Amino acid sequence: MARTILIGAPIDSGQRRPGCLMGPAAYRVAGIAREIASELHQVEDWGDLALQDLPQVTCANLAVDQLAETVGWTRVLMGRVDDALSQGGFPIVMGGDHSLALGSAAGAAAYAERQGRPLFLLWLDAHSDFHTPLTTTSGNLHGTPLAYINGRDGFDAFPPFPAPVPAERICMFGIRSVDPAEQAAMQERDIQINDMRVIDERGIVAPLREFLTAVRAAGGMLHVSLDVDFLDPSIAPAVGTTVPGGTTFREAHLVMELLHESGLVTSLDLVELNPFLDDRGMTARLMVDLVGSLMGKKVFDRPTRAK
Repeated sequence: MARTILIGAPIDSGQRRPGCLMGPAAYRVAGIAREIASELHQVEDWGDLALQDLPQVTCANLAVDQLAETVGWTRVLMGRVDDALSQGGFPIVMGGDHSLALGSAAGAAAYAERQGRPLFLLWLDAHSDFHTPLTTTSGNLHGTPLAYINGRDGFDAFPPFPAPVPAERICMFGIRSVDPAEQAAMQERDIQINDMRVIDERGIVAPLREFLTAVRAAGGMLHVSLDVDFLDPSIAPAVGTTVPGGTTFREAHLVMELLHESGLVTSLDLVELNPFLDDRGMTARLMVDLVGSLMGKKVFDRPTRAK
């Protein structure tokens, strides 16, 4: 039985479309604690994090938006995720836009480094998020966390990332929207990029199992960052960065079931849920349902809904 720790991260500073700060409340209303407990796991809700005093930081790229707030959230989340892991917990960070991964992955990396274990990263997202504060043209910092995690330059305003995760320990899944500058930077590195064409050609199972085999062989910890836009917008509309052609309901549940069966996942992000854009809570409920699959719920456990 896992000791699951829910951490609310009401973060809107990584982009300019308001609403993601309501994400943690939406997950609670959608029954995330009940879903986890139904699989016989212990659940603790540590509540929502709050910003401390904002740091005095600057960036040479004047397009960068809400830098101080994002750096502040990174520091708070880094410490809280590290605390949860240090207490033997399985932290689930409920966001909040994807800039929260700057802090959650840093906390996981700090803990993994102390344990002498390599950290691996599974990035379930339509976007590569491989810009740096110096290369972003939109200025939206939710497009930068993977570059920070990988140790790219340009993050001087942020806490130094503990033990950057090398490219060969990063696996992107569901990618279908990449800027040219990001693509050029990724092609210089050996990141596993499973875009939707790869998934169409090879399916979900083979590339994911290959990555999980590598995690297991290395005795690694696995941080999973799940963006709502990993899913097709027809089933998950509550995101401000919709990209057509995402994973289906069945594919997404298969990913989660495979992750559960691996027993390798040690921390999880749930990001970019904007309840203001949702249709009667359908996206929040689907994301909670996916967490259920990650925690051990099987297809045959799901009740038939009334027709």
